[in-house]
Amino acid sequence: MAKDEKGKPDKEYTIVVNGREKTVTATELGENDLVALAYENPPTGELICFTITYRRGQGNKPEGTLDEGDTVKLKEGMIFNVTATDKS
Repeated sequence: MAKDEKGKPDKEYTIVVNGREKTVTATELGENDLVALAYENPPTGELICFTITYRRGQGNKPEGTLDEGDTVKLKEGMIFNVTATDKS
C-alpha cells in the first residue's frame, strides 16, 4: 500500500469504471484519470470526446456529469461510465 508524506498508508477507494472494479488511492479524479481507468488504449483523434457520468457520489451531488477540466471527489463504491464519442 502506498504511503503519504507523513508515512501513513493512503486511503484506498474501490470504484466501478465501465462495469469493472478498480482500486485507487487518489481522493479525487479528473477526466484523464477516468479515461485511463476505463480504456487500456483509449480512442484518439481530433473528433473524439468523452462523456463521463457518475453515481453514488459525495454529499449534495451524488450523481452527475464530469465536464472537461472538472474533478470529482471520490467515495467508496462510486460508479463511473466513460463513453467515447465521435463528434462527426
